[in-house]
Amino acid sequence: MRLKIGLNLTRNYSYNFNPIKRSKKLIKFIIIHYTGMKNESDAIKRLSDYKTKVSSHYFIKDNGNIINLVPDLYEAWHAGKSKWKNINSLNKYSIGIEINNPGHEFGYKSFSTKQISSIKKLLNFLIKKYKIKLENILGHSDIAPDRKKDPGEKFPWGTLAKKKLCKWHNLNKQKIIKYRKVNISLKEKKMFIKNLSKIGYPIKKGVKKLIQNNRYIIFAFQRRFRQDLVDGKIDQECLLISKKLK
Repeated sequence: MRLKIGLNLTRNYSYNFNPIKRSKKLIKFIIIHYTGMKNESDAIKRLSDYKTKVSSHYFIKDNGNIINLVPDLYEAWHAGKSKWKNINSLNKYSIGIEINNPGHEFGYKSFSTKQISSIKKLLNFLIKKYKIKLENILGHSDIAPDRKKDPGEKFPWGTLAKKKLCKWHNLNKQKIIKYRKVNISLKEKKMFIKNLSKIGYPIKKGVKKLIQNNRYIIFAFQRRFRQDLVDGKIDQECLLISKKLK
């Protein structure tokens, strides 16, 4: 069938969802994933097989076609153990979108032009339908940074932001790149971590090992907002970006 958003959509429902229908008002987030599997058909099977206990609402194929695996008003099992701001377990409050890509384990690659076109149209449709705030369009690594890397540093967040489909900073890349790898003080590093907490990242407390305890969150932040250098190190460029986003 064809939605008003102008996309080819196939319904192929998964067994893996909560059968209790949720209120439309509960849908406040969209979580974007990559499949992280070698084969597209195997990824679809995994998200549909009742034995796996995992699913998503939508699956975007390499050719841009979309499969609707779980109806929007049912809770799909895509986020797992997760947190953003003061909300735990985001499955209940979100729509999950899986995009076919082998991921970091099996030869991470750029998303296809057709996939990007489809994600733009699908996001635009869902944002309007459920009145979702742009700061609530997140990657799996944002809400589960200690476990996940997806959708990764090759996902075009900046491109989506230009279409008002997610949150982004308005800093000029050519101007802020001179602050890259510029060391900052421990006080500034703590300020950076505090900024990430205000943005929504699930910061682990602990004064003595504040930076060390949150290293994985630094990687997640960079995969999202400083994609061409993901090194887990806090520098002046990262600090500047975090100030613009909090």
